[in-house]
Amino acid sequence: MYLEKKCVALVNQFWVLERKQMDILDNLKEVVVEKPADIIIKQIRKLLNDGHLKPGDRLPSERKLAERFGIGRTHVRDAIKKLEFYGILKTLPQSGTVVSGLEITVLEGLITDILKLDNYSFSSLTEVRLILEMNAAKYCAMRRNINELKEIETALIQHEASLQKNSKLIPTNQDFLFHRKIVEGSNNQVLKSMLLTITPDILTNYNSLRICSVDDKEENSRIIQEHRDIYESIKEQNPDKASIAMRKHLGRVMKLSHGDNPY
Repeated sequence: MYLEKKCVALVNQFWVLERKQMDILDNLKEVVVEKPADIIIKQIRKLLNDGHLKPGDRLPSERKLAERFGIGRTHVRDAIKKLEFYGILKTLPQSGTVVSGLEITVLEGLITDILKLDNYSFSSLTEVRLILEMNAAKYCAMRRNINELKEIETALIQHEASLQKNSKLIPTNQDFLFHRKIVEGSNNQVLKSMLLTITPDILTNYNSLRICSVDDKEENSRIIQEHRDIYESIKEQNPDKASIAMRKHLGRVMKLSHGDNPY
């Protein structure tokens, strides 16, 4: 009887400790590591709120901002590009980067929305990418010039080379170079800006899932052939064929992002 009571007491003590541990965990928040670009955007928002930065004011140069923030100019450039895309900043010839003429409350609201939109899900990213790139391939087939076609072909060859084991090129980066050249060939700056806005988050997911950098020879051959089909459609200036080829190419990633079997 004594041993039985002792066991019951130990079990009860265990569950009390377990519940306490769960209570502690429930009151802890996930640690979110902020991107340097978002930290810069928040500081710009604070300058606007405090009245130190007003519509029409010119920002210091990228170099000076990078020195002040103590980070690389790439992060500063990413922040500025994001704010430019949403109309908060404008880069004017011979005037540098200035704050747009919108009211402070509107600017602050836009920046808040940008920061909220930064938590993209992979499925949302791939859906948007599919929409953008199907149209980019279509317009590229219609509008590309000889030089742009040559740049797409060069990117195609470089990506194929990157899939070789002895290559120092990174397959994911070369894959995106091929796709970026197609967007540039569409001669639509809005399409290009939108893709560049979501590219960092896409690359993060692609690298973690090892998409476009697989070791499977059969899979690599499939990717190469699909890239060639897209290129040939653009070369033939067949917009519908190019759009369909792009949809087929990105279809596997779409399925992956939604948790489906891509095969």
